[in-house]
Amino acid sequence: MEQWTCKACGYTHMGDEPPERCSRCGAPSSQFYKKSKCKFEWSITNIICFGIIAATLLYVFCGCSSPLTVDNSVISAVDLQKFQGKWYEIARLDHRFERDMTHCTALYTLQKDGTIKVVNTGIRENKWKISEGCAKKTATPALLRVSFCGPFYSDYRILMLAPDYSYALIGGSSDKYLWILSRTPQLKLDAKHRILREAQRRGYNTEQLIWVKQK
Repeated sequence: MEQWTCKACGYTHMGDEPPERCSRCGAPSSQFYKKSKCKFEWSITNIICFGIIAATLLYVFCGCSSPLTVDNSVISAVDLQKFQGKWYEIARLDHRFERDMTHCTALYTLQKDGTIKVVNTGIRENKWKISEGCAKKTATPALLRVSFCGPFYSDYRILMLAPDYSYALIGGSSDKYLWILSRTPQLKLDAKHRILREAQRRGYNTEQLIWVKQK
Protein backbone atom coordinates (compact mmCIF):
# COMPACT_ATOMS: atom_id res chain seq x y z
CA MET A 1 0.00 0.00 0.00
CA GLU A 2 1.31 3.44 -0.99
CA GLN A 3 0.85 6.87 0.53
CA TRP A 4 -0.45 9.55 -1.86
CA THR A 5 -0.46 13.28 -1.03
CA CYS A 6 -2.59 15.97 -2.69
CA LYS A 7 -0.43 18.86 -3.96
CA ALA A 8 -3.37 21.23 -3.67
CA CYS A 9 -4.32 20.78 -0.01
CA GLY A 10 -1.94 18.23 1.54
CA TYR A 11 -4.57 15.51 2.08
CA THR A 12 -3.04 12.03 2.43
CA HIS A 13 -4.62 8.91 0.83
CA MET A 14 -3.51 5.34 1.45
CA GLY A 15 -3.87 2.82 -1.38
CA ASP A 16 -2.21 1.17 -4.35
CA GLU A 17 -3.40 4.00 -6.64
CA PRO A 18 -4.32 7.66 -6.05
CA PRO A 19 -8.04 8.44 -5.66
CA GLU A 20 -9.98 9.73 -8.66
CA ARG A 21 -10.59 12.95 -6.74
CA CYS A 22 -9.35 14.39 -3.44
CA SER A 23 -12.01 13.89 -0.76
CA ARG A 24 -10.97 17.17 0.86
CA CYS A 25 -10.63 19.68 -2.00
CA GLY A 26 -11.86 17.78 -5.07
CA ALA A 27 -8.54 17.92 -6.95
CA PRO A 28 -8.13 15.23 -9.69
CA SER A 29 -5.83 12.23 -9.32
CA SER A 30 -3.15 14.01 -11.39
CA GLN A 31 -2.62 16.36 -8.41
CA PHE A 32 -1.54 13.44 -6.17
CA TYR A 33 2.07 12.35 -5.78
CA LYS A 34 3.42 9.21 -4.17
CA LYS A 35 5.47 9.73 -1.06
CA SER A 36 8.84 8.12 -1.52
CA LYS A 37 11.67 7.45 0.86
CA CYS A 38 13.13 10.59 2.33
CA LYS A 39 15.21 12.32 -0.32
CA PHE A 40 17.08 15.61 -0.10
CA GLU A 41 15.53 17.91 -2.68
CA TRP A 42 15.08 21.63 -3.08
CA SER A 43 13.26 23.54 -0.34
CA ILE A 44 13.51 26.95 1.28
CA THR A 45 14.55 25.39 4.56
CA ASN A 46 17.11 23.07 2.88
CA ILE A 47 18.87 26.15 1.58
CA ILE A 48 18.88 27.84 4.98
CA CYS A 49 20.15 24.63 6.56
CA PHE A 50 23.09 24.45 4.14
CA GLY A 51 24.03 27.98 5.19
CA ILE A 52 23.94 27.11 8.88
CA ILE A 53 26.01 23.96 8.41
CA ALA A 54 28.56 25.77 6.22
CA ALA A 55 28.89 28.63 8.70
CA THR A 56 29.36 26.18 11.59
CA LEU A 57 32.08 24.27 9.75
CA LEU A 58 33.90 27.49 8.91
CA TYR A 59 33.80 28.53 12.55
CA VAL A 60 35.11 25.16 13.75
CA PHE A 61 37.91 24.79 11.21
CA CYS A 62 38.86 28.43 10.69
CA GLY A 63 38.14 29.78 14.13
CA CYS A 64 35.97 32.60 12.74
CA SER A 65 32.49 33.33 11.41
CA SER A 66 30.97 36.05 9.25
CA PRO A 67 29.24 38.83 11.17
CA LEU A 68 25.52 39.30 10.67
CA THR A 69 24.99 42.20 8.24
CA VAL A 70 21.19 42.41 8.39
CA ASP A 71 18.47 42.72 11.00
CA ASN A 72 16.84 39.28 10.93
CA SER A 73 14.91 39.69 14.19
CA VAL A 74 11.45 38.17 14.06
CA ILE A 75 8.07 39.79 14.69
CA SER A 76 6.67 39.64 18.20
CA ALA A 77 3.75 37.29 17.62
CA VAL A 78 2.15 34.96 15.09
CA ASP A 79 -0.98 32.81 15.11
CA LEU A 80 0.11 29.54 13.51
CA GLN A 81 -3.52 28.52 12.98
CA LYS A 82 -3.86 31.52 10.64
CA PHE A 83 -0.37 31.13 9.21
CA GLN A 84 -0.85 27.54 8.07
CA GLY A 85 -2.11 26.82 4.57
CA LYS A 86 -0.76 27.43 1.09
CA TRP A 87 1.72 30.21 0.26
CA TYR A 88 3.09 31.27 -3.13
CA GLU A 89 6.75 32.26 -3.45
CA ILE A 90 6.72 35.72 -5.03
CA ALA A 91 10.42 36.56 -4.82
CA ARG A 92 13.67 35.19 -3.39
CA LEU A 93 17.39 35.80 -3.27
CA ASP A 94 19.00 33.51 -5.82
CA HIS A 95 20.56 30.17 -4.82
CA ARG A 96 21.93 27.18 -6.68
CA PHE A 97 19.24 24.90 -5.22
CA GLU A 98 16.41 27.09 -6.54
CA ARG A 99 18.04 28.25 -9.74
CA ASP A 100 15.55 28.29 -12.64
CA MET A 101 12.79 27.07 -10.31
CA THR A 102 9.30 28.43 -11.03
CA HIS A 103 5.77 27.98 -9.67
CA CYS A 104 7.15 27.59 -6.15
CA THR A 105 4.71 27.05 -3.29
CA ALA A 106 4.81 26.02 0.37
CA LEU A 107 2.00 24.23 2.19
CA TYR A 108 2.02 24.29 6.00
CA THR A 109 -0.34 22.05 8.00
CA LEU A 110 -0.58 21.97 11.80
CA GLN A 111 -0.45 18.46 13.24
CA LYS A 112 -2.09 17.11 16.39
CA ASP A 113 1.28 16.85 18.14
CA GLY A 114 1.92 20.57 17.65
CA THR A 115 4.43 20.21 14.80
CA ILE A 116 3.85 21.57 11.31
CA LYS A 117 3.93 19.44 8.16
CA VAL A 118 5.76 21.26 5.37
CA VAL A 119 5.38 20.46 1.66
CA ASN A 120 7.43 22.59 -0.74
CA THR A 121 6.88 22.31 -4.49
CA GLY A 122 8.25 23.92 -7.63
CA ILE A 123 8.94 23.28 -11.31
CA ARG A 124 12.36 22.92 -12.91
CA GLU A 125 12.86 21.72 -16.48
CA ASN A 126 9.13 20.98 -16.74
CA LYS A 127 9.26 18.58 -13.79
CA TRP A 128 7.70 18.97 -10.36
CA LYS A 129 10.15 19.00 -7.45
CA ILE A 130 8.59 18.12 -4.10
CA SER A 131 10.11 18.06 -0.64
CA GLU A 132 8.38 17.16 2.62
CA GLY A 133 9.57 18.23 6.03
CA CYS A 134 8.52 19.00 9.57
CA ALA A 135 8.67 22.27 11.51
CA LYS A 136 8.63 22.62 15.26
CA LYS A 137 7.88 25.60 17.46
CA THR A 138 10.40 27.41 19.65
CA ALA A 139 10.07 29.67 22.67
CA THR A 140 9.93 32.56 20.17
CA PRO A 141 6.56 32.39 18.34
CA ALA A 142 7.77 33.70 14.96
CA LEU A 143 10.92 31.56 14.91
CA LEU A 144 10.40 28.00 13.70
CA ARG A 145 12.92 25.19 13.34
CA VAL A 146 12.51 23.05 10.24
CA SER A 147 14.07 19.75 9.17
CA PHE A 148 13.97 17.88 5.85
CA CYS A 149 15.33 14.39 6.44
CA GLY A 150 18.22 14.49 8.84
CA PRO A 151 19.29 15.68 12.29
CA PHE A 152 19.86 19.27 11.21
CA TYR A 153 17.25 21.94 11.91
CA SER A 154 17.31 25.33 10.21
CA ASP A 155 15.86 28.72 11.10
CA TYR A 156 12.59 29.86 9.57
CA ARG A 157 12.26 33.52 10.60
CA ILE A 158 9.06 35.50 10.06
CA LEU A 159 10.33 39.06 9.59
CA MET A 160 7.08 40.67 8.46
CA LEU A 161 3.47 39.52 8.32
CA ALA A 162 0.38 41.28 6.98
CA PRO A 163 -2.37 41.87 9.58
CA ASP A 164 -4.70 39.66 7.51
CA TYR A 165 -1.96 37.07 6.88
CA SER A 166 -2.05 37.76 3.14
CA TYR A 167 1.72 38.17 2.71
CA ALA A 168 4.92 37.50 4.64
CA LEU A 169 8.63 38.25 4.57
CA ILE A 170 10.78 35.26 5.55
CA GLY A 171 14.46 35.23 6.43
CA GLY A 172 17.14 32.85 7.62
CA SER A 173 20.37 33.03 9.53
CA SER A 174 22.13 35.61 7.32
CA ASP A 175 21.67 38.18 4.55
CA LYS A 176 21.84 35.40 1.93
CA TYR A 177 18.32 34.15 2.65
CA LEU A 178 15.14 36.10 1.97
CA TRP A 179 11.73 35.20 0.55
CA ILE A 180 8.53 37.09 -0.13
CA LEU A 181 5.41 34.90 0.22
CA SER A 182 1.79 35.59 -0.64
CA ARG A 183 -1.53 33.79 -0.35
CA THR A 184 -2.15 34.57 -4.03
CA PRO A 185 0.07 34.05 -7.10
CA GLN A 186 0.29 37.82 -7.61
CA LEU A 187 1.09 40.49 -5.02
CA LYS A 188 -0.62 43.87 -4.99
CA LEU A 189 1.68 46.78 -5.85
CA ASP A 190 1.22 48.63 -2.55
CA ALA A 191 1.97 45.46 -0.59
CA LYS A 192 5.07 44.83 -2.72
CA HIS A 193 6.43 48.33 -2.00
CA ARG A 194 5.67 47.92 1.71
CA ILE A 195 7.58 44.65 1.90
CA LEU A 196 10.55 45.97 -0.07
CA ARG A 197 10.84 49.00 2.19
CA GLU A 198 10.90 46.77 5.25
CA ALA A 199 13.52 44.46 3.70
CA GLN A 200 15.69 47.45 2.79
CA ARG A 201 15.32 48.90 6.28
CA ARG A 202 16.64 45.63 7.65
CA GLY A 203 19.68 45.84 5.37
CA TYR A 204 18.82 43.27 2.67
CA ASN A 205 19.87 43.89 -0.94
CA THR A 206 16.47 43.82 -2.63
CA GLU A 207 17.97 44.60 -6.04
CA GLN A 208 19.16 40.99 -6.14
CA LEU A 209 15.70 39.50 -5.64
CA ILE A 210 14.48 37.01 -8.24
CA TRP A 211 10.79 37.46 -9.04
CA VAL A 212 9.29 34.00 -9.38
CA LYS A 213 7.04 32.99 -12.25
CA GLN A 214 3.72 31.67 -10.96
CA LYS A 215 1.47 31.55 -14.05
